[in-house]
Amino acid sequence: MTSSGRARALVAGYCALLTMIIVGPLAGSGYLLLRDAVSTPRSFLTDSALGVGAAAPRAVPQDAVLAVLSPVIDGGILVKAILIVALWSAGYGAAVLARRLVSASTGAQLVAATLALWNPYVAERLLQGHWSLLAGYAALPWTALAAARIRTATSRTESGDDAGPGSRFGFIASLGGWAALTASFAAAGLTPTGSLLAAVIGLALVGRRAFLPAVALWIVTCAPWLTATALGSGAEPSDPAGVSAFAARAEPWLGTLGSLAGLGGIWNGEAVPASRTTPLALLGTLLLLGIVACGVRAVWALGRDGRALLVIAAVAIVLPALGATSWGLAAGEWLVVHVPGAGLLRDTQKYVALAMPAYALCAAAACRTVTVAARRVLANDPEASAAEGHPEIRDGRTGFRPAAILFILLLTLPLADLAWGVGGAVRPVHYPAGWQQVVDHIDAPGDIAVLPAGMFRRFPYSGTAPVLDPAPRILPNDVLQTGELRVRGYAVTGEGNRARTVEQALLEGAPATELAALGVGWILIERTTPGPLGASEKTLTTAELTYQDKDLALYRVPSPTLLDIATPAQRRTSAAAHLLWAALLLTGLIAAAVRPDRTGARRADREAAGNRVD
Repeated sequence: MTSSGRARALVAGYCALLTMIIVGPLAGSGYLLLRDAVSTPRSFLTDSALGVGAAAPRAVPQDAVLAVLSPVIDGGILVKAILIVALWSAGYGAAVLARRLVSASTGAQLVAATLALWNPYVAERLLQGHWSLLAGYAALPWTALAAARIRTATSRTESGDDAGPGSRFGFIASLGGWAALTASFAAAGLTPTGSLLAAVIGLALVGRRAFLPAVALWIVTCAPWLTATALGSGAEPSDPAGVSAFAARAEPWLGTLGSLAGLGGIWNGEAVPASRTTPLALLGTLLLLGIVACGVRAVWALGRDGRALLVIAAVAIVLPALGATSWGLAAGEWLVVHVPGAGLLRDTQKYVALAMPAYALCAAAACRTVTVAARRVLANDPEASAAEGHPEIRDGRTGFRPAAILFILLLTLPLADLAWGVGGAVRPVHYPAGWQQVVDHIDAPGDIAVLPAGMFRRFPYSGTAPVLDPAPRILPNDVLQTGELRVRGYAVTGEGNRARTVEQALLEGAPATELAALGVGWILIERTTPGPLGASEKTLTTAELTYQDKDLALYRVPSPTLLDIATPAQRRTSAAAHLLWAALLLTGLIAAAVRPDRTGARRADREAAGNRVD
């Protein structure tokens, strides 16, 4: 193996090690069930999974992917595998970005990878259960690399710099870049928010000549959720109360702007590591920003790529901070009421992820800044026999490896509780056997109503944190849920109008015939979680008990009216959009893995090696 190959293997292994330190508990058997994260043994391709149900299509194509693959691969393994691969890809992608753009050596690449993996954003989104959002986060450095490659190749080809045989290289490199950009856009598009994140990075760096084709490519990779939105599933506009509820939050001693600049500030104060509630939050943020500041000048000097990423980082920090002000909240409320799909923007702290590529580059460049400063100190050392002959200066090793080790320690130690599942909070759980019994007993059509009312649960087997009800993902029929959330004292109304009607009827003890007219064929009672039951006992006496144990009870509602929210044509259209997305993802990954621009990559690595300082 060549020295460059050994270096890449070292960086890849380091990222794998860091990833397993973070999510080590998930290596055991069981399922991820924490706040918004719900993995189940198997899920089903319902209308909701396709994004054509009664609620907004927030989890497409994520839910459809799990529904299609979970009959073959256990759904818990799928979710854990996607999360682990995403985290590793985020770290390794940041390292590769640093190697290509700032000629970072191995030590600096490790610093970039550490910053991308070990930060409050990753910790808070893990605790919130946003595993699929982290897939979009992981795609950002790869998107930046692909877009920069396309712009460079396009510029060389059109300017004639690669005339003759070189023009063929430019064309091939461009094809490789487009393959990588396709894979990056599609992978980030596991959720709509991830898709928006990748679009900002990719479209900012791809260059004027390739901008319109890149926009078209991005739109195609958004096919699942754009199609579901266009089909008009009946979902109502987002509740404007959600803008205040999901606004970025100030962490202790930092304020909102400081929290966001330190890659923290999630809206849910319970989904933060314990260290972020102590003075360590201030210390960690100051250290992070200090490291980043040391490399800003070098990254700005890169030219278009570096400057674009720095500007994006600044905007991604400032706009969410402004969005938490009174006039920013008012603007956000107007948007979600009047602009379709603007509900995607209400959790503004999500978009701080856009700062990660620039931060990683700055951290890697900071190693060189420290090296140069150390060289100057040694060169002016009166005790040195001769500056030019100083062995550490002559070998180009001045302060570099110590700087890399120091930076890694400064990034990790203030957030030490990110280790091992953020202090053990991110761990697998095991479902009671009764859930599978319920699935086996649902053998007729009709939507499912669930009690207690509300979307969140506290099961004895899931820990102390609230978790999303697993019923919609574990049961074979569509589950009616209101989508109503209670966040930071705000009641945020969801889009499920029929679900609200059904829930109210249950709580008032309406007869089963009334529920049947609303399309309800089944009622599931989750017995081990607190929540309002109202006068539902009256309803249950008019339904047929088909299964019960200490955890669950399932009732059949006779002769339900089958209300199809989606038409067969809508289902086929949504399925086709999902297939298109999957084809783009697989094709892009395969084409990028073939690496038709290998020559260009080697050329870039040789150029980088010539500029390295270690």
